[in-house]
Amino acid sequence: MSVVAVRRAVRESVSGLPREFWWLWTSTLVNRLGAFVATFMALYLTLDRGYSASYAGLVAALHGLGGVISSLGAGVMTDRLGRRPTLLVAQLATALSVALLGFMRDPLAIAAVAFLVGMASNASRPAVQAMMADIVRPEDRIRAFSLNYWAINLGFAISSAGAGFIAEVSYLAGFLIEAGMTLVCAVLVFVKLPESRPSEKDSAEAGAAAAGESVSLLTVLRDGRFMSVVGLSFLIALVFQQGYLGLPVAMGEAGFTPADFGMAIAVNGVLIVVLQLPVTRFIEHRDPRHLLVASSLLAGYGFGLTAFAGSVAVFALTVCVWTLAEIVNAPTQTGLVVMLSPVHGRGRYQGMYTMSWAVAALVAPLMSGFVIDRWGAEWLWGMCAVVGTVAGLGYGLLMRRLPEGAVTETPVEKGEAAPESVAARTS
Repeated sequence: MSVVAVRRAVRESVSGLPREFWWLWTSTLVNRLGAFVATFMALYLTLDRGYSASYAGLVAALHGLGGVISSLGAGVMTDRLGRRPTLLVAQLATALSVALLGFMRDPLAIAAVAFLVGMASNASRPAVQAMMADIVRPEDRIRAFSLNYWAINLGFAISSAGAGFIAEVSYLAGFLIEAGMTLVCAVLVFVKLPESRPSEKDSAEAGAAAAGESVSLLTVLRDGRFMSVVGLSFLIALVFQQGYLGLPVAMGEAGFTPADFGMAIAVNGVLIVVLQLPVTRFIEHRDPRHLLVASSLLAGYGFGLTAFAGSVAVFALTVCVWTLAEIVNAPTQTGLVVMLSPVHGRGRYQGMYTMSWAVAALVAPLMSGFVIDRWGAEWLWGMCAVVGTVAGLGYGLLMRRLPEGAVTETPVEKGEAAPESVAARTS
C-alpha cells in the first residue's frame, strides 16, 4: 500500500468526528498512558512489600469487587448528575486513592484502599461511553468506539513497557505518576468538555417516546433483550480474561518462562494498535448480527486452539486469532448497547454493561484456577470453545429478534436527533 493510500485511510478513519470527541479521546489516552499500578501491583505486593501470592490475589479481587459495585452507582450518577460531573468525581477520586495507596503499609489498609481504587477507577466508564454516544452521530459510533478502544490499548502498551523501568527506580513513583496523569485527565474534562446529557427538550424535539418517563435500574433489569446482551457480554468477557489469567498459568506449567508469555501476549497489543483502525473501516457499515456471531466463535475457538500449542510461535498464533475477535467484538458490542439504550437511561444501561465485565474479572480467576488445578489446562481451553459457541448462538438468536432495520437505523428511523455540537447545545 502506498504512502498516499495509507494517509487516505487514516484520514477517512478519523474525519467527521466532533471536536468534543477528540478531547474525550485524549483524556482516555492520557489516562491509559499513566496506568502503571495495575501492571506492577502484584509484583509490588509480593516482591517489594513481601506479602504472599494469596494476599496479592485477595487485593486484586477486592479491586475488582470495587469495580462491580461502582458500575451501577456510576451509571445512575451519569444519568442524574450528568456525564461531566461523574467523570470529574471519578477521576479526582481515582487520583486521590491511587496516591494514598502508595503510602499504605498495613495489609488491611492496603486492601481497603485497593477496594476504593477499584470503585473510583471503574466509575468513569459508564460516563465516558454515554458521553461518546451523546456527541457522536449514530452512523459514526462504531468508528468512535473503535478509536477509543485503540487509544486504551495504545496507552496501556506504552504504560506497561514503562512500568517496569519505573518500578526499578521506585514503586511509589509509579503510584504518584498515575495519580498525576489522572489529575491531568480531570483538568481536560473540566476545561474542554461541556455537559452532553440530552435534555428533556432535546428528546421531545427528536420524537423520543420516553422523553418524560423515568429510567431506573429496575427498568434496566426488566429489559429482557438488553439483559440478554449483558449475559452474553459476561460470557465473552470470561473468555477474553483467560489471555491474562489462564494463559500465563498454562504456559508456566508447560515449562515456558515469563519472557515467553510476554512475547506471546505482546502480539495482542501490537495487533490491536496496528489493525484496529483498518478493521474498523471494514466492519463499520456491516451487519452487527454477523460480526457478533463471528467474533464470539473466533474468541472461543482461538482460545480452544491453545490446547494444541507446543511452542511460543503457536501460542502467539492463537493470540492472533482471539485478538482479531476482540478487535471486532469490542466496538460492535458497545454500539449494540447504545442502540438498545433509551437516551435518558444511557448511564444506567452502560453501567449494567460495564458491570458484566467487572463481574467476569472476578469470576474468571476463580474459574481458570479451579479448572486447571482440577482437570488441566486443556479442559479450560475446551470450555472456552464451548462458551464462545454458546455466546455466538446467543447473539444469533438475540439479533434475529431485533426488527430488520434496527441494526442499521439512521437518526430519523430511530427517532433520535442527530447530535449537534455539544458546545452549540450548551451555549
